[in-house]
Amino acid sequence: AAGVMAALSWPSSELGLAALEDELTCSICLCLFSSPVTVPCGHNFCASCLELSWAGLSGNFNCPQCRATFAGRPQLQKNTVLCRVVEQLQGCPGAGAGAEDEAVAGCGAEALPVLCDSCQQAPAVQTCLTCTASFCPEHLRPHQDSPAFRDHQLCPPLRDLQQRKCPRHNKLFEFFCSQHGSCICSLCLLEHKLCHTSPLQLAKTNAESALKKRLMELHNQNEKVAQAMNTVKTNQSQAAETASRKKDLIRSEFSEIKALIDKRENQTLKVIADEEKRVCSKFDFIYGVLGSKKNEIQSLREQIEMALTEGDDVLFLKRAAALQRMLTKDVFVPVIEMDHNLIHSSYQSAINVKDTVKLSLTQCREKTAEAKLTPGKHKRLPAASQNKTFAGKKPPGPQEHTHKEKIPHQTQAASQVEADTKDKKKPVKVAPTTGTVNAAAAVAAKELIDSFLKKPREKLLQYAANITLDYNTAHNKVILSERYTRMSVSDTPLDYNYHPQRFTYCSQVLGFQCFKRGIHYWEVELQQNNFCGIGICYGSMDRQGPESRLGRNSSSWCIEWFNSKISAWHNDVEKCLPNVKATKIGVLLHCEGGFVIFMALGQKHNLIYKFKTQFTEALYPAFWLFSSGTVLSL
Repeated sequence: AAGVMAALSWPSSELGLAALEDELTCSICLCLFSSPVTVPCGHNFCASCLELSWAGLSGNFNCPQCRATFAGRPQLQKNTVLCRVVEQLQGCPGAGAGAEDEAVAGCGAEALPVLCDSCQQAPAVQTCLTCTASFCPEHLRPHQDSPAFRDHQLCPPLRDLQQRKCPRHNKLFEFFCSQHGSCICSLCLLEHKLCHTSPLQLAKTNAESALKKRLMELHNQNEKVAQAMNTVKTNQSQAAETASRKKDLIRSEFSEIKALIDKRENQTLKVIADEEKRVCSKFDFIYGVLGSKKNEIQSLREQIEMALTEGDDVLFLKRAAALQRMLTKDVFVPVIEMDHNLIHSSYQSAINVKDTVKLSLTQCREKTAEAKLTPGKHKRLPAASQNKTFAGKKPPGPQEHTHKEKIPHQTQAASQVEADTKDKKKPVKVAPTTGTVNAAAAVAAKELIDSFLKKPREKLLQYAANITLDYNTAHNKVILSERYTRMSVSDTPLDYNYHPQRFTYCSQVLGFQCFKRGIHYWEVELQQNNFCGIGICYGSMDRQGPESRLGRNSSSWCIEWFNSKISAWHNDVEKCLPNVKATKIGVLLHCEGGFVIFMALGQKHNLIYKFKTQFTEALYPAFWLFSSGTVLSL
């Protein structure tokens, strides 16, 4: 600072001005300081030059002049003393022009052209990287004409030659270290001998190739992202369309359900209204008769009153005798009552419909809750439960059976499956072995079975169940007709739709209804019963393979006609039975009692065979047909 102030005290000395300019020159841009700052090692730099030198560094900050390393980024403060000295120097005579020219040449306005380093007047046309100087056409001639400059590297005019120099060795950058990601000079190669280095041009070519490859990858990724976005949009549209279709179908189904309930309500109300009309018409008739009776009494009363006013004794006695012969009967009102049984049954039918709907809704809620709690673990449901979705479909053959007709069977099956679901939550009671059967219980069970065998057919019909055949379980050679109550065998396979509940090995079909509790009775009419079978089975019975035949597994019980032989089958065990001629078979199922009875119906019913067991699942009527001439009707 003392030297600086001494130079300022003798401003006329050119030597003092030159020394002062050297002291106030930034070692980075080689221009007079602009907003000078001081680093901890004591060196001074332009604030903008130092910021540019440290740009991109996250650590290892060092002095560009002495290479001193700092622990962290220093807090730069403006050196106000140097600022005033620079301002005074620029105000001195003879120094301002030089400083101004140097500023224009070194760090002046960027819009001006690069000037020739020889004449400092004409614009440069080439820059020599070997000489690190720019030349105008006149001063470039030695490089073009003299063989001594033939190896010098020329390029278009460059303004930032100092930025292309190594700050440590003041030599041009000639190589690039890919490991450190920085340009180095030839002297820096010793420090980077273990690194992968390459000439600047080659490094530029490699970097361009890598960036072009990266650009192509980004283009491909962009295309893939665009395709994925289109796919997502398409899937979103499809999901919305599917949801819209399903919502329309659901609305249609619920509209049909409402229509069925409204129809049932109107039918029930009509029964009550008809009964009311019948009773009221009788009351109207009696009321009319009583009115006539009242008029007759009133007329007789008036005649007696007139006779009492007669003064002539003879006439009075004649009239009195005639009036006494006119007799009137006592009033009789017959007892007229409404058919309370009919009214109660109508009311009970409405309650049954309500309970069925409640059970079905409860089942749906429980299935939804179970699916949410245990995703991916779906229990196999009985056939009726799985068939509900397809209940509205018609087979390719007869078209009489409509969706509306099948709704009652669906609700009945739903209630039975609901009961099945609730019972499965309870521990299954294992049937006791023969050695531990209580003698009294065995006698009671035998008496119960015998009591049903002694009942006449009219008594059994009070347990009658309306059985229809399930199209979704029918083998593709089984023909269903007459509103799904008649079955026969086709010579050629039928074009039935695939369904997981359909039999594929044997020509069999199940009833649509399932039974878990209660007593149920149905009858089957046989035509040419040479090869057929009638029985019951669980909904979990196999649908494929030899074990799917009735009686050949532990899930089914049946009696079978095979030519002229009759057999009872269960768990693949056959028991031959006496030959019984019958054209109609009655089946009685007692779920709680644990037995099923097969009877031949005629003038009186005869026992064919009975199975006694403990049923653990919902049961379905089951049928097998083999001969093309065999026909079974419900």
